[in-house]
Amino acid sequence: MGIKTTTFLVFLVFFSFSFAQEKPNFIVIFTDDHGYADIGVNGQVSDVKTPNIDALATNGVRFTSGYITAPQCIPSRAGLLTGRYQQRFGVDHNGTIPMPLEEKLFPAYLQEAGYVTGMTGKWHLEPNHVQHEWINKNLPEIANRNSYTPSDIPRKMKMPYYPPSKGFDEYYYGPMYNILANYDLCGNAIEQRWIEETGYRLDNQTKAATIFIERNHDKPFFFYLPYYAPHVPLEATEKYLSRFPGDMPERRRYCLAMLSAIDDGVGKIKATLKSYGIEDNTVIFFISDNGAPLKIHKEDKTLAFKGGAWDGSLNTPFVGEKGMLSEGGIRVPFVMNWPAGIKKGLVYEESVISLDVAATCLSLAGVDLPKKIDGVNLIPYLTGVKKDAPHKALYWRFWDQSAIRMGNLKFLKAGNREFLFDVTTAEHETKNLIVDYPDKAMQMKKKLLDWASELHVKGISETEIRREKRWYDHYFQNK
Repeated sequence: MGIKTTTFLVFLVFFSFSFAQEKPNFIVIFTDDHGYADIGVNGQVSDVKTPNIDALATNGVRFTSGYITAPQCIPSRAGLLTGRYQQRFGVDHNGTIPMPLEEKLFPAYLQEAGYVTGMTGKWHLEPNHVQHEWINKNLPEIANRNSYTPSDIPRKMKMPYYPPSKGFDEYYYGPMYNILANYDLCGNAIEQRWIEETGYRLDNQTKAATIFIERNHDKPFFFYLPYYAPHVPLEATEKYLSRFPGDMPERRRYCLAMLSAIDDGVGKIKATLKSYGIEDNTVIFFISDNGAPLKIHKEDKTLAFKGGAWDGSLNTPFVGEKGMLSEGGIRVPFVMNWPAGIKKGLVYEESVISLDVAATCLSLAGVDLPKKIDGVNLIPYLTGVKKDAPHKALYWRFWDQSAIRMGNLKFLKAGNREFLFDVTTAEHETKNLIVDYPDKAMQMKKKLLDWASELHVKGISETEIRREKRWYDHYFQNK
């Protein structure tokens, strides 16, 4: 090989490497059952301590109307990771079906574009014991029971649904302490195995994130960090609990401690990025998967209680909670940080949704957006290139509820109960405007019906609400 040829190849390799590094890195932090009130920068409560999360916003963008696609764990994760309304492929709620194997997640597109992809924490897209339709089809030998337990589904049947098969190169997967991993917390690559981990689950998840960055800082990467908090079981170490002395519900104390652990994690991630000189060109999204489960009365049950209970988080100032399509269930903490690409201190008031994460990341990575993606690339709107709103309408359907937001107005339908709210006012969902603007409500309902006609299961509920009745009787009794 001649000197000129060798020199050219060296130049080509260097140029290709330099060009590749111009692509931003991506980190998506996804908290669990974390209400709108509970980041300090949202200015709703005084007891929360989230300085590092707040810094993401003050040095980036805080979205005041940031939404999730469902008020429940599985469908909200399905929407986030596909960039598609999850009702299009039948993952309407926790009890429908697992993520269909044919659905491609956006990290897989990034993987194909040369990104190293990784994750840790809660996944929740594999088959589970409340998905009777899937069980009856795939486990006929136990079909038609009234109920099932997690152990009824063999692990080998879950494996095709787990992160290694869905676009992730490196993984330290597990919400608690039973971990599927191909790298360890010392930074070593290992053969895929299940590990019984010790320590504190949130610190472990942070460590898995920083180790991934250390292992892959010299190439474009995507990391998905769905912290399992402040979802029950509430669990915190004295290090974090001691930051919240004084008289308060114990569930609130544990929630604040868990959020403080996550906040420390955000600080460690930022410090790791900075140590490798890649902080400015790393895009970080911080979003919750749905609002907090208040259980109406926010009862401070003993931590030994193992059933569904208030997790200590708050949805102030919004109405409702997890499981509802009112703002308290779907309007969540929503922050984006990208020092190299977005001016700091932006407060963005137009409606955005978790679907936009996939579209934004793929666009910035130079990947042509698949036509089926419902989200939009937010960058032109944040930089002022585009002056209109990212979405003409946002849509929801969950259990017997459905909703649409267009501009300032939101049409909410809970079975045969219908509401129209201006969710940008101080009254938000405490003042029903449907009698004042019936034509507008009808127009929005028609658009909602048109959208619902495109879904895997078509239409919206017109009957009396069932599971949600106690919530609507309480929160909307005079509306």
